[in-house]
Amino acid sequence: MISQPSRHCTVELQALPSRIGQVRRIISAQLRYWHLDPLIDQAALGVTELLTNVHRHAQPDKQCTVEIELLLDRLVVSVQDHDPRLPSLREADAFATSGRGLGLIAAVSETWGVRPRGEGGKVVWFALAAPRLTAPQLAAPQLAAVGEPDSS
Repeated sequence: MISQPSRHCTVELQALPSRIGQVRRIISAQLRYWHLDPLIDQAALGVTELLTNVHRHAQPDKQCTVEIELLLDRLVVSVQDHDPRLPSLREADAFATSGRGLGLIAAVSETWGVRPRGEGGKVVWFALAAPRLTAPQLAAPQLAAVGEPDSS
């Protein structure tokens, strides 16, 4: 049983470099609004890595959805794209200029993973431990960001 209300924010975008910074700012503002300031740096870093992966690798398009959800004491950040190919954690060569994104996410998060969506793509996610919110923080209304309106 969930004893606290969940919080949810969704942003749909094209994973282009100019939009990645915008999504980082949206997530930072949303986490400040939810009084989760200590998670801003980790969440922004993780979503930057996931969106960069979509920008660099996703086929047939760069359209994706970023979701952040707070349930009890865990913040889950996920990026869904239309590419069914699953990423894997690999060890990058010492002189490589890429290939460390999932390793970085694994290092800064509590846990992470990939959920295939068949031919419809995949969801790559990571979770961060969140501090328990107080009653006044829980009563604050939810900020409507960019994307679909909250349906909960």
